[in-house]
Amino acid sequence: MGKLANLRASLQGSKLAQGILLIAFTLVTAGAVYLMDRSVTAFLLLLASLLLLYYTSFTNGIKWIIALVLLIIVIPFATSGGSSYESYMEVATQCGIYVAMALGLNIVVGFAGLLDMGFVAFFAVGAYTYGIFATGQANNFISGDLFPLSGGTFWIFILLGGFMAGIFGILLGLPVLRVKGDYLAIVTLGFGEIIRIIFNNLEKPVNITNGAMGLSSIQPPDLFGYDFTFPHQFYFIVIGILLIVIFAVRRLEHSRLGRSWKAVRENEIAAQSMGIPLIRTKLIAFAIGASFSGMMGVVFAAKQTFIDPTSFTLIESTTILVMVVLGGMGSVPGVILGASLVTILNLQVLTEVTNWLNQLSMQGIINVPTALSPSKMQRFIFGMILILVAIFRPNGLIAAKNRKIPKEVVTGDESSNSKTTTSALRKVRSE
Repeated sequence: MGKLANLRASLQGSKLAQGILLIAFTLVTAGAVYLMDRSVTAFLLLLASLLLLYYTSFTNGIKWIIALVLLIIVIPFATSGGSSYESYMEVATQCGIYVAMALGLNIVVGFAGLLDMGFVAFFAVGAYTYGIFATGQANNFISGDLFPLSGGTFWIFILLGGFMAGIFGILLGLPVLRVKGDYLAIVTLGFGEIIRIIFNNLEKPVNITNGAMGLSSIQPPDLFGYDFTFPHQFYFIVIGILLIVIFAVRRLEHSRLGRSWKAVRENEIAAQSMGIPLIRTKLIAFAIGASFSGMMGVVFAAKQTFIDPTSFTLIESTTILVMVVLGGMGSVPGVILGASLVTILNLQVLTEVTNWLNQLSMQGIINVPTALSPSKMQRFIFGMILILVAIFRPNGLIAAKNRKIPKEVVTGDESSNSKTTTSALRKVRSE
């Protein structure tokens, strides 16, 4: 134990040692993914390099540069070595979509303290906003046979989907501002189900959403004649949007608006007495959080080329909320970690474990009942994980941290060294 403590202390005090460890870890895991035809373990370890980067003591600017290199160059190249390239990219793309949605919900739940159980409704609004006009469905209520629109309009619909979802977020916020706690959860849960039922039945008297049949053959995006149809192509679209979302959330967190959200979360009466407008502050939280979900809904519709109401059930809202709680409410890196873990568990780990157990059953080594397969027990597994996190990490895997402001910045002490004050200000702004 003493040697481990000394090694840890030496790593924490040396950026060079941290850099060497990060490079070695990344090269080994990337090489394993590239050389192996399919290895879930190697792929997870490669993604873990981003988590290892977070715990280094580099400056935020250097961390961003290294993260971009890992996301844009290392991960796509490492996964392209075998036949499972598209499978890896599908998992990474889904991770990015759910991370952006979880960050949006984190604004509502983590920053503003408003428990939203129907968040997937905004995801559905964004998906149908693009799906209706990217298919011939819009010809049913708009004359002229102008639809489907070309895939080039996808880039505009990313903004339109976010805008429409933001409008619905305000519409949700207006009637529920007077309720809080469990009642707010019940009302938002009902809102999510109402949106799903409306889309499920909006094929008459005018066929807008095609009802339970859903919308198929949605136009894929294209840019300068280049069509985006494969997961590895959508990966870069999702990464681009996700970087914008993370930057926006980080800026909002420490802005005046972000501090207002946290004040409302802690005590509404105290926040109002300090001059914070409750209605406007809550509505902005609903609108911004919903807009991120709506943008990813557009990407989801274009990637799947098919959507129907069954893609936007209460289970999806619960899953996104689990991501936020698991990672740490109010913690941006925690929510990113929680969303990634839950998505990878769903798409890869539980599926691979189920396939492995099925092979053992077919070989007669063990006999696992179908009802007890991990893929069917995922809600039970998530529940157990949440219980363990609540016991051992009650604030989430990466708890939210308040920004530390140096004393000389707060007091404005003129007697302190001006160079020290200037460097302290720069440090605060860079965090």
